[in-house]
Amino acid sequence: MAVKITWLGHASIKIEHGQKIIYIDPWKVKGPKADIILITHSHFDHYSADDIKDLSSADTIVVGTEDIPLAKNKIIPGKSVTVKDIIIETVPAYNVDKQFHPKNNGWVGYVVTIGEKRIYCSGDTDRIPEMEGLKVDVACLPVGGTYTMDAASAIQAVYDIKPKHVIPIHYGEVAGTKKDAEKLLSIKTSQVHVLDPGQSIEI
Repeated sequence: MAVKITWLGHASIKIEHGQKIIYIDPWKVKGPKADIILITHSHFDHYSADDIKDLSSADTIVVGTEDIPLAKNKIIPGKSVTVKDIIIETVPAYNVDKQFHPKNNGWVGYVVTIGEKRIYCSGDTDRIPEMEGLKVDVACLPVGGTYTMDAASAIQAVYDIKPKHVIPIHYGEVAGTKKDAEKLLSIKTSQVHVLDPGQSIEI
């Protein structure tokens, strides 16, 4: 059974496998109720209490960093938890040459293992050493610059991670444009998917 990954715009991702639905950083999102919602950090374009409430049922589990009030499951970088039989690993997410996402804030990206596939959604980050050797099938990486790495750094991050598939994210709303995402099409070692909001890939 395939895993379906949908880019919902900006940094919002939906992962589906069978009946399971996972959202990562839903913002301005409409859709079916979630089994799991993962929040990378508390900036407004990643942590939207209204979206979380709209996408939650009584059974939804919200996972997030210490600064996420609605997260019942609090996590820190470099850890692994199992939620509803899905393995969720946290990877540090931080800036190396700007001040928007300090490393000591403990903010994260996620590697979700579902349907024997590993999907990495990096959160707001620059290219960092912790990306090397993640062994993932899909990497969702920011390309907008300003607050995160730009397209040039994202290309280098792809070479570090070596995923089978790449989905550029974090552009079109706060910083960056589709042209930034399209710069990743120069990569030949991974399959790059420049999606429109609401478009999906299946792996």
